[in-house]
Amino acid sequence: MKNLSEYSDFEKELFDFNISSFADKALDSFHFQYRENTVYRQFVDLMGISLTSVKTVSDIPFLPIRFFKSHQVVSGQWEPQKIFESSGTTGTVNSRHFVKSLDLYRRSFTKGFFQFYGDPKEWCILALLPSYLERQNSSLVYMAEELIGLSQHPDSGFYLNQFDVLRDTLRKLEQKGQKTILLGVTFALLDFSEAHPMTLNHTIIMETGGMKGRKKEMTREEVHGQLKMQFGTNLVHSEYGMTELLSQAYSRGDGKMVSPPWMEVMLRAEDDPLSVRDQNGAELSSGLINIIDLANRYSCSFIATEDLGVKHPDGRFEIIGRLDNSDLRGCSLLMGAGF
Repeated sequence: MKNLSEYSDFEKELFDFNISSFADKALDSFHFQYRENTVYRQFVDLMGISLTSVKTVSDIPFLPIRFFKSHQVVSGQWEPQKIFESSGTTGTVNSRHFVKSLDLYRRSFTKGFFQFYGDPKEWCILALLPSYLERQNSSLVYMAEELIGLSQHPDSGFYLNQFDVLRDTLRKLEQKGQKTILLGVTFALLDFSEAHPMTLNHTIIMETGGMKGRKKEMTREEVHGQLKMQFGTNLVHSEYGMTELLSQAYSRGDGKMVSPPWMEVMLRAEDDPLSVRDQNGAELSSGLINIIDLANRYSCSFIATEDLGVKHPDGRFEIIGRLDNSDLRGCSLLMGAGF
């Protein structure tokens, strides 16, 4: 990692768990990215939003996530250290996230992991990510590889389709009482659980989502129910991240996601992408998910996803589905303008 002196003042404070004012930092990022990000600035301008009208976090416009498929979303001029690319089926266009600093990404996911699970050295980390390992430039594989290295456990590592080897490794770790995390894409965890059901008392099952037509569509509750039954556990954890973000949220078994301090989820109305409050001025409790990720300093921190969710009064949120085959108004406006 870089020396502390090499970070900007914003970056030095970004991952401080005692962030004094998330709102101030979000507004700072908005003005920085409006100034330095051509794609975001044109989006904001074409939406008819003036800088003077953005006074609170609720006023900040969120860039439709699909722009990461069609444009180079960057703030400033620099050569990327890495270009992460999303998975996709044949004929689809994948998202690309141009990353200025891999060190910034490493700091984000390691500090997030520390917050939710403690020191990686306490864990053996097993990654069952076949669909991601089969392609290059996966941000999830990069994160898993770094955490595996930080764990320093001799049995930590990736598994492509070696279900028998994974079974034997888990049995050995269970016999030793070793704290273990089995991080896996959903369809692979389901396949493994069907092939090798076992009781796991010292292992956390953590699904990252991802069916992609590999199996019939299942709700998160159905997936977790099957995994609990096959592995004899009461809880299944979840990781919520995406190519377009440098931060992750986690659920520790109840389906309710918790974000690190530099990441926040807001909800917008399905029929109005600019509306994040109800008629009484309160934040929406259900709708489409907007994400503020302050670690996205050099791309775009304000992402309008196509995930449907609910938000609880304590700030935790749940993913309940996706909005498919739809055009968000902001995206349609830009396309109509020839952008």
